Amino acid sequence: MDLSNGSPVITDPMAMGQPLMGVLPSNMMPFSVMPGSYSSPAGAGLNVSRRKIEEVLVNGLLEAMKSSSPRKKHNLVFGQENLPEEDPAYTAWTATTCPSALASFKQIVAGAQGKKIAVFLDYDGTLSPIVDDPDKAVMSPVMRAAVRNVAKHFPAAIVSGRSRKKVLEFVKLKELCYAGSHGMDIMTSSANYEHNTEKAKEANLFQPAREFLPMIDEVSKSLLEVTSGIEGASIENNKFCVSVHYRNVDEKDWELVARLVNEVLEAFPGLKVTNGRMVLEVRPVIDWDKGKAVEFLLQSLGLSDSENVIPIYIGDDRTDEDAFKVLRERNCGYGILVSQVPKETQAFYSLRDPSEVTEFLNSLVRWKKHSV
Repeated sequence: MDLSNGSPVITDPMAMGQPLMGVLPSNMMPFSVMPGSYSSPAGAGLNVSRRKIEEVLVNGLLEAMKSSSPRKKHNLVFGQENLPEEDPAYTAWTATTCPSALASFKQIVAGAQGKKIAVFLDYDGTLSPIVDDPDKAVMSPVMRAAVRNVAKHFPAAIVSGRSRKKVLEFVKLKELCYAGSHGMDIMTSSANYEHNTEKAKEANLFQPAREFLPMIDEVSKSLLEVTSGIEGASIENNKFCVSVHYRNVDEKDWELVARLVNEVLEAFPGLKVTNGRMVLEVRPVIDWDKGKAVEFLLQSLGLSDSENVIPIYIGDDRTDEDAFKVLRERNCGYGILVSQVPKETQAFYSLRDPSEVTEFLNSLVRWKKHSV
C-alpha cells in the first residue's frame, strides 16, 4: 500500500461506474449499506421504484443488526455474557478452527526469537467488557497495568471505533499510539518506543477523512434528533464516524432504528453505515479501515519488514476482521479474536474475554523478559 501521499482512495460505486440493479452489491451485504448511492441511472431502463430500493436497504440493515448482535443475558456487574463454562460448539471451534491463544502461546512466540513483536489492541470487548452504557466501558486497573507493561517492551497501539480522545481518556497511557474512528484518526509518537528514541520526538497526526468532519457533525445532529424518541437509543459522535447504539433498544424497535438511519443517510451519499456488536457505525465512504490503519502504523514506526516483525492484533468486533485479514494476507503476524461463541473469522487464534486478554498480554511480557 502506497501511503506516501497520505490520501486514501474514495470508493464511490457511482463514480466507478458499477452496475446498479436495485439491490445492494454482494460485497456490501449484509454488513455494509450505502444509502444515497443506489438511485437508478438515467436511461438504464431499471424498473425499480425508490420505495423498493429503500425497503431493500432497510431490510438488509435490519438483518445485519440481528445477525451480528445476538441477544444474550449479560452479567451486569462484569458486563460478560452468561454462557456455560463448557459449550460443545465453542470447544469444537477452538479445537479445529480458532485455537486458544493461551494454549498456543509457545507456538505463537516460537518464531519470534530475534524478531520484533508489535501489539495492536481493540478497546471495547477486548480491553474492557461490553457494557450497557458505552460511557462506562472502563478498563480495570489490572488490565491497564498489563497494557502499560506491554507498551514498555513492544511497540503498541490501540485501534478503536471510538474517538481517539475518548479512548485516550479510557486508557490513560501515553506509552502507546492511538488510532480512533476505525483508524481514521491516528496519533503516532515514535519517541514512545525504545527502537525509535533517536528519531522524531514529536507526535504525528494522520487523518485521511478530515474533509468529512463537517458532514459527520451534521449527520450526528440529525441522528440525535430523529432517534430521540426511541427508548434506549444513543448517538455517539466519534469525530470521524458516528455510532448509533441500540444495545438498550427493544428488539421490536430495531427496524425503526434501521429505517431512521437509512432515511438520514439519503442526504449524505458520501457516508455509509456498517454494523458491529449492538451498534451501527456511520462512516465516510473511503478506502480505509482498521487493516489499513495497522499497515500505516507499521510503516510509520519502521516496522513494515515482514521478515523481522511479527504484528499481533487482538480484537472482538466485525471491524477488526479487516486487520485480521491484512495479517493473514501478509502471511506475517497473528490475529486473535476475542469471543465466547464460535464465529467465522480471519483470525488465527482466540481468547474468551478481556480477562484472558490480560493473561495473554502478561505472558508476552514474561516471555520478553526471559528471552533477553
